[in-house]
Order: sequence, then C-alpha cells, then structure tokens
Amino acid sequence: MGKITGVLVFLIAIGSVLLFVGQKMIFGSVLWWFPEGISEHAPRIDAQFMRTLWVVGISFTVAQVALGYAVIKFGRKGDARAVYTHGSNKLEAVWTIITAAVFVILAILGQRVWAQLHLSAAADDATRIHVYAQQFQWNFHYPGADGEFGKTEGKYYDDSALNFVGLDPNDAAGKDDAQLTTLVIPKDRPVELTLRSKDVIHSFFVPALRFKQDSVPGMNIKIHFTANKEGKYEIPCAELCGSLHYNMKSNMVVIPADEYDRLVRMPEEKFKEQLGELLQRYPY
Repeated sequence: MGKITGVLVFLIAIGSVLLFVGQKMIFGSVLWWFPEGISEHAPRIDAQFMRTLWVVGISFTVAQVALGYAVIKFGRKGDARAVYTHGSNKLEAVWTIITAAVFVILAILGQRVWAQLHLSAAADDATRIHVYAQQFQWNFHYPGADGEFGKTEGKYYDDSALNFVGLDPNDAAGKDDAQLTTLVIPKDRPVELTLRSKDVIHSFFVPALRFKQDSVPGMNIKIHFTANKEGKYEIPCAELCGSLHYNMKSNMVVIPADEYDRLVRMPEEKFKEQLGELLQRYPY
C-alpha cells in the first residue's frame, strides 16, 4: 500500500501543476485564467500574482515529492523504518529564515501597488463619480453639466421615485445630476469613485480592472484607477449581502473621453437613452 499511496501522491501533485501550467498542452488553449487587464496597474498586479504562484507552486511541488518519497520508502513492511531524530537546529534556522525572507519580500512587492492605489490621492483632473450600493443594486451618481455634485442625504432616499442616492430636491447644484445603474467612465483618464453603502457591506469588483473594494455603511471610501481599453465589463458584488446577492451586478462601460464629456452634459433622460446604445455597442 505504501508504494501505491506514494505514486498516488505524485500523480495528484503532477495533475495539480498541469492544471495551471499545462492547460494549452492538455486542452489546446487556456480554459481558465484572468480576463484581460484593462487598467494601468493591472500588469503589476498580474506580475505579483505570477511571482506568488511560482513561489507557492515550487514549494507545493517540493513538499509533495518529499511526502511521496517518504510514503514509498517507509510505508512497506520489512523495509527501512522511520526513526525519531532531534534534527539540526542550524538547518531549521536556515530554512525558517529563507522561507520568511521569501514571503516577506513577496508581501513588500505586493504592498507597493496596493499603496499607490489606496494611500495616494487621485489626480486633480480625475473624473469623479459617486457609487451607492444597496440590496441588491449598484447606483452611480454623476455631477452633470456643471461638474458639481448636488447635496445628498439619507432622508431623501426614495427608490419609488428613482432617487436612489438621496439627492436634495432643494439643492440647485443637483438639478442636472444623473443617477444611473450603469457605470460609464472615460478611457485613458484617471477616475475616482467614492463608495457608499445604504444598508450592509457590499464589495465593488471589476475583474478586468484587477480592483476590488468593500463598500461599508457609514463610510465614504475613495478609490482611483485609469482604464485603458474601451468595452463593457461586469461589476459583481463580491461580498455576500443577502438572499439576492447573486443577482447584484451591473456593467462598467469604458468609452472615449470626449464622448464621456458629451454624455455627462446631457439631461438625465437623454443620458439614459444614449446608455442603452452604448450597452449594445460593446458586447462582453
């Protein structure tokens, strides 16, 4: 049984590795992987993922080979038997230090990208949009032709009147604002989103952006990025938020910057009409 179990361990390890590095060899194409990155920071996120994958993959393979060898060598009657040993303090210190150094370096490299996105402010000329999450819908608040957001308050929330973001009806700055359930952003221009939640924790996630951020009740969380490819991309909620969580999704549409500028200057109803055309123009 020892030899069979050891061979089984080897086969499981080989199969696990091939699932990642041998997809083209087995299936003729890559069946599962990241979608194409469409943000300036996506290549750095992907590079960090690959570094981590290689380190973890090599560690996994070495550990499984050692396990399979031990099972084969010491798992049969009458063959060499395993014996207890106190080991070597020097060797234990060496491999502990090496392991710690590798993973600390990986963590530091990963934090560099995270810090640039979360600890630095968006550019002064960034396009600013407010995002309101609620069970089970995304709402996006655009400032309109004057470029100024109208005042919002929770007491003005009224879904039946399509006032999802709580615009103050008495504030003149909000008269030209638009509320949509689709996110439209300009290509090759910094975008800053301010995330809010009206009820429970939600999570704004666009896989193609390599970006995910929780939306927390009572907090205004700012995120920024630059999308560099036109198209339509799904926005699922990545935090379990209730019985219809599976159905909480929207779309992000990336369009040329000049076209975006024309859209946000339109009255809300005209903006919504043009949005329908955009969704048809850009299939997934």
